[in-house]
Amino acid sequence: LVSQGYRAIAGVDEAGRGPLAGPVVAAACIMPSDREFPGLNDSKKMTVKRREALYQDIIENAIAYSIIPVSAEIIDLINIRNATLQGMAAAVRNLKHAPDLVLTDAMALQGFTIPVQAIVKGDSKVNCIAAASVLAKVSRDRLMGEYDIAFPDYGFAQHKGYGTKAH
Repeated sequence: LVSQGYRAIAGVDEAGRGPLAGPVVAAACIMPSDREFPGLNDSKKMTVKRREALYQDIIENAIAYSIIPVSAEIIDLINIRNATLQGMAAAVRNLKHAPDLVLTDAMALQGFTIPVQAIVKGDSKVNCIAAASVLAKVSRDRLMGEYDIAFPDYGFAQHKGYGTKAH
């Protein structure tokens, strides 16, 4: 894509489409092309420790990033798919540096004047999407940790709102 003239490629992903509780969190990220991020991959394929380390590395070195939570109340109003798309579009629009191309993990975004390409399993194939995956997952997990403090009987710190055998 760089050889085709694209310079600011934003990756977009989300975390939280499957849980029973909590927000969906979308993130967009433009990564520097001249820097390696060893171990960067789909956030679901990483340990918590690795995600946390990469999260810090990404926010310190990204050209631009944006993280947008969409509340459970909005999800209940417009459904999880639409809430996810809304969050992903907002994350792109909220970037401090405008992208010239947007790559998403499987979900097509509408309403942009720049090219948008959905890539199936993009969080495992494209670094900027993987970076967005890490930003979204760590941010959502941290939010669920805060919910655990406010609502300790629910066990959000352990299951992050996802269904378990205990449920």
